[in-house]
Amino acid sequence: MDDGDAGSGTAETGETDGKDGKGTSAPDALAGRFEAHRGHLKAVAYRMLGSQTEADDAVQETWLRLSRTEDAAAIGNLGGWLTTVTGRICLDLLRSRTARREQPIDETFVPDPVVRPFAPTDPEQEVLRADSVGVALLVVLEYLEPDERLAFVLHDMFAVPFDDIAPVVERSPAATRQLASRARRRVRDAAPSSEPDLGRQKQVLDAFMAAARGGDFEELVAVLHPEVTLRADAGTLVRGAAGSKALRGARTVAESALMFARHTAAARQVMVNDSLGLISVVDGIPRSVMAVTITDGRITGMYILADPERLDRLEVPGLGG
Repeated sequence: MDDGDAGSGTAETGETDGKDGKGTSAPDALAGRFEAHRGHLKAVAYRMLGSQTEADDAVQETWLRLSRTEDAAAIGNLGGWLTTVTGRICLDLLRSRTARREQPIDETFVPDPVVRPFAPTDPEQEVLRADSVGVALLVVLEYLEPDERLAFVLHDMFAVPFDDIAPVVERSPAATRQLASRARRRVRDAAPSSEPDLGRQKQVLDAFMAAARGGDFEELVAVLHPEVTLRADAGTLVRGAAGSKALRGARTVAESALMFARHTAAARQVMVNDSLGLISVVDGIPRSVMAVTITDGRITGMYILADPERLDRLEVPGLGG
């Protein structure tokens, strides 16, 4: 199906003779309408791809396809059209990524995090959290088949009807519904629950940081769930103790935390996607970002991105050096 078939409807009013009703040129008016949807499209692409850079590229490709579409002003439901096109672009990227991957994704992979300063008194903070998605969930989404991920993300996260998703995955609406259902079960079974209250998250993270900085092994073990898991993604260039690893168990993870206590000493608390986490910044350069899941007052999951190449591309607003 061509991208022009992704939406339906009649032209929005006010665009005649290459100008809208206010004298704005048609290309400028179209660009303005697209920009109004950019944030939403970035959210769709990020959940599909788990990469901020690839998400930006997908959104830009969506704009290029819109700008090349004949009679783009006649798209009545532009938001739906753009969402579907972005989904199709992301699906192609996922399929290509799957075809290129020589080995299945391993237990050290950590998706790109979204980092923001932690401002507990900022009323916009909860709004940002409500529109965010946890790193732990993004990890689970990586294990879905591309078509499953598309169906789940578009339907369950953005309420796109199955009738609109079906042509993208080249299935019937009923088969598309089954894709989403299968993905939903896998997400439910694999995605860990997490403490939603930022205040309680901070208490646990404060205790972890204090124990690590103080070198208190038993206190570290106490703040970690007995079956805690740790993923550290340092990329392909870092080797040795600082390299990528997957660990399980409170005592094993506590030993690793003590080994890298100097990073904790230099860390500060930030929002990592939808919850509190840590970022270590040295001379203005991010060295690592850690997201955590917390349940019943203990850390159940730790997701550390320490890949220098990916950290170099990370947007870290307002943190300084």
